[in-house]
Amino acid sequence: MANPRHRHTPSRRDKRRAHWKLTAPNLVLCPECKEPKLPHRVCPNCGTYKGRKFLEVEE
Repeated sequence: MANPRHRHTPSRRDKRRAHWKLTAPNLVLCPECKEPKLPHRVCPNCGTYKGRKFLEVEE
């Protein structure tokens, strides 16, 4: 197998790792209760999805 002949500089190494960052999750407001929730999921606060009740949430 081939081996590298020369050591890469730290700037080349860091350019390769430049896109390893975390992204914040996308949040949308629930149309029923106006609480933030993940898109395409049942609202954990009120239990609705697309205007229909799917979960019974205890208060």
